[in-house]
Amino acid sequence: MRAGFTNRRAAQADYVAVPAHQVTPKPAAVGWDVAGSLFVAGSTAYAAARAIEAKPGEIVAVSATVGGVGSLAVQLLRRQGVRVLAIAGQANHDWLTSLGAQPLAYGENLEERLRAAAPNGVDAFIDAYGDGCVELAITLGVAPVRINTVVDFLAAQRFGTRSDGGMSAATTDVLAELAALIATGELTVPISATYPIEQVQEAYTALAGRHPREPLTFRQEGLGSL
Repeated sequence: MRAGFTNRRAAQADYVAVPAHQVTPKPAAVGWDVAGSLFVAGSTAYAAARAIEAKPGEIVAVSATVGGVGSLAVQLLRRQGVRVLAIAGQANHDWLTSLGAQPLAYGENLEERLRAAAPNGVDAFIDAYGDGCVELAITLGVAPVRINTVVDFLAAQRFGTRSDGGMSAATTDVLAELAALIATGELTVPISATYPIEQVQEAYTALAGRHPREPLTFRQEGLGSL
C-alpha cells in the first residue's frame, strides 16, 4: 500500500489521479488515519522546523503546540536536541511535558514567562497560531531569519521573517521519513476522531468549533485528515 499527496484539493474525492513520484510505500505500522495527516500537518511541521535551522542545545518557542503542526514541530525539534518552550493552554501541559517540551500558558504576561524560561534569550520561534506571535518573537529579540510562521503571512512580510509551509517540504522523501519515524514510535500523531465521508459537514463543524490536539480524519481509505 502507498501514501502520497496531490497538488490539487481533493480531500473528499472518491478517486484522485496522482503522479507516481508523489507516492511512497506506507509502513504497515502506520494506519491510514495517521498517514492521511502527514502531507499537510507533517510536511508543514517539517518545513517549519527546518526553516529555523535549530541546533542542539538551542531554545525554540513554538505556538499552537496542541495542533497537528505544532505538536509535530515540537517532536521534531526535540529529536534534534532542542529545548522547546511549548505555548499552549494549561489543560495540555502534562501531554506536552510527556513529549519532552517545557509548556507555557497563553494569556497575559506571556512575554514575561518566555523571558523567565529563557533568561539568555530565545534562539528561534515557530508560529502556528498567529495573533501577534511574530511580533512577540521580534520583541523577544529573535532574529527574523530564525522566525517561521505558517499562518501570519502579513506579519512575515512586515518583519521579514520566514514563512515556509507544507509546499516547502512537499516531497515523498519527507513523507517517507515522517512515516518511518511514526512506524518506529519516534513520532506520535494521535487522532481525536474519525468520521465517515457522509458526515463531512459534522467533521468541519467540529474542527471550526475547537482546536483539537489531534487531527480529525475521515473513515475512508486513502483520504487525508482535516
